Formats: sequence, C-alpha cells, structure tokens
Amino acid sequence: MDIQDLLKNIKVLTEEQIERKLDELVKRNYHFSNLDEKNKKTVLNLINEYKDSIKHGIAITAHRIQRDIYPLYENRLSLGLTKKDIDDLKNILNAFKA
Repeated sequence: MDIQDLLKNIKVLTEEQIERKLDELVKRNYHFSNLDEKNKKTVLNLINEYKDSIKHGIAITAHRIQRDIYPLYENRLSLGLTKKDIDDLKNILNAFKA
C-alpha cells in the first residue's frame, strides 16, 4: 500500500482504518526508515492534518506543504533532522498535493 492507495479510499474509510493504514505506511515506507520516533510522530501529525482536510474535500496545496516544512527546516538542528530527512519529508507530503 502507498499514499496514493490511501488517498483514493480515504473518504470511505473509518478513522481507525485510516490510522492503521498510516501506521502501516510509516513502517513500510523507506522514506521513514531514517527518522527517529519523535520525527516520525511529527510527520504523522502533519499527515493527520492533511487527512482531515482531504476527508472534508479541502485540497492540499504546495503553499501549505511549504508552510508546514519551513519550521521543520528552520529547527532541523534542534530536531536532529538532516537535509536528506527534510527532502524525504517533502516527498512524503507532496504525495498529498491536489
């Protein structure tokens, strides 16, 4: 399962099913493999915000993704994120773009 499969079915899935699929996605997606638990939770929190918007028919824009990534980039040293981590996060979030 990938993000596109999840997005295709998100409107018919229950909250529990979505959470389970997101957890599964995090465990299997290679972009998440180099992130520590704290940073995985940060990404999941962003994805959960996107999930709520998508379920209500609100498109995820490039501007919103940039706005969400910027604080992570700004605080990357204190968060323990590398440039590669930030690029991986961008790729993950860009999959939610309308």
